[in-house]
Amino acid sequence: MRKKGTTMNIVFDLDGTICFGGRPVEAPIIHAISELQRAGHTVYFASARPIRDMLPVLPEPFHQGTLIGGNGALIARGGTLIHREPFPKETIEALAELVETHEATYLADSEWNFSYTGPTDHPIRASVDPDQVATCVALEELEPVVKFLLLTYEEEDVLVSALDALDLVVNRHDHEAVIDMSPAGVTKWTALARLGVKEGTYVAFGNDANDVDLFRHAQRGVIVGSNRTLLPYASEQTTPEDVASVIRSLARNEACLPSHD
Repeated sequence: MRKKGTTMNIVFDLDGTICFGGRPVEAPIIHAISELQRAGHTVYFASARPIRDMLPVLPEPFHQGTLIGGNGALIARGGTLIHREPFPKETIEALAELVETHEATYLADSEWNFSYTGPTDHPIRASVDPDQVATCVALEELEPVVKFLLLTYEEEDVLVSALDALDLVVNRHDHEAVIDMSPAGVTKWTALARLGVKEGTYVAFGNDANDVDLFRHAQRGVIVGSNRTLLPYASEQTTPEDVASVIRSLARNEACLPSHD
């Protein structure tokens, strides 16, 4: 149990953790997070989404906080982008060749604009620039590229082997047949560390494989759902229906989170 009156760093993933079905964060969770802030705790939001697509699902007061986007490739604070970690040009060239070889479609993001070649009805498309504040451009016009997502592709095994040979971070998601890539050494945890957050000094809320590194370095990890890749790293398991109450328990200095074992 932590000492009464101490403050914490608390990190929230977005999709599948505090917002669901692509919809904005709902009122009970917003109120619980606001309660944390009023109690003096420091809140971070860390998502696979670029900053552009984090804003529509977060209430406006949270926009001025610390936002980690693109799985750690982008950091914004106070409404201003303060750090970016792009792919090297040669990596993007190699990915473009793989796209052609494997007849792949993709979503690539820069700091603000994006390149999209996937199906118009792909589930991810609805969450890409929903407020229509960015421009969709050709990949060769997109610079710098901070995140690359393969949506459809041929010869998966051969493609994955080729990706493994490149210097980048690859995340596979149980619930989506997509391949999510970040620049080498870039994760949500490395972004937190860049911000001065020390290992073992924060509580993390997440739900998917791209939260593994975040959980590995956390004091405690709260998994929302039952992702088989993330579950072994979690301290507690909860559900979308109960996540607001778990957040409130932290705000109110209640007991240490139990193990999910």
